[in-house]
Amino acid sequence: MTRRIRDALRLLALAAVAASGVAQTPPDPPGAGDHPLLSRYPGSYIAEYVRNFDAVEMTVPGRAGGEPGKERVEGDATTIRYFHGSPDRQPSALQVIRNVQNAIRSLGGAVVYERLPREGDGGETTLRVSTGGKDVWVRVIPDIFGAPTQSYQLAVVEVAAMAQVVTANQLADDLRQRGFVALYVNFDTGKWELKPDGVASVREIVALLKADPALKLAVEGHTDNVGTPAANKTLSANRANAVMRAVVAGGIAANRLTAAGFGQERPVADNRSEEGRAKNRRVELVKR
Repeated sequence: MTRRIRDALRLLALAAVAASGVAQTPPDPPGAGDHPLLSRYPGSYIAEYVRNFDAVEMTVPGRAGGEPGKERVEGDATTIRYFHGSPDRQPSALQVIRNVQNAIRSLGGAVVYERLPREGDGGETTLRVSTGGKDVWVRVIPDIFGAPTQSYQLAVVEVAAMAQVVTANQLADDLRQRGFVALYVNFDTGKWELKPDGVASVREIVALLKADPALKLAVEGHTDNVGTPAANKTLSANRANAVMRAVVAGGIAANRLTAAGFGQERPVADNRSEEGRAKNRRVELVKR
């Protein structure tokens, strides 16, 4: 049975239910369910569900004054189409978009792109959040042409975050050759608590400093451009200080270290791509 026929039969069934005046929400397909990060809009149900490793095109801002761009994001992808169960209580396309945006913001995420609904267009939004050691992209596209109820498509792609655990010898080589080294330490969005890969990196920094008692380092935090400049500067300073405190706790004298945050002021890559943003989210060790 083709997708078009399935959709037609589903719409006929819903029309019959609406005509009878009986409110009834069809069951979800076997094995389908909401993504752990996002609950469905109240009163809706799953009509289509696909989960696998895939590449999904996310709409992102284009150049100033230009058309929006597309970015292919690869990872564990979950694509769900929800239909609203009741034509009398279904939300507007804007309500759907704002509902998902608020949910992602509550997790510390941000809106990457939005196109607000207008006549003949249900709109669209792209969001991004870092959680559980992964970068998570979300795309929502409301459909305003369904009858008797409308639908919306939700795509969630989980991308493993860039991680880096280096050895003390590697750190020493980079500092000797370049005077600084960039570390990619994973933090949850908006937070600065060290995760396991960060703790492992700190152990190597401690070993480096113990092997060279004359070495002094500046710990500098940097972010991508998602969020406000002021918030990013504060966040980067908190992360740099978290690294410095952990190094001091490992037995290094505090007067051998300084910490500062530069937020999004010193990018090393293009913030328009996820790869570039990942490179900009870093902690640098600079030889003093």
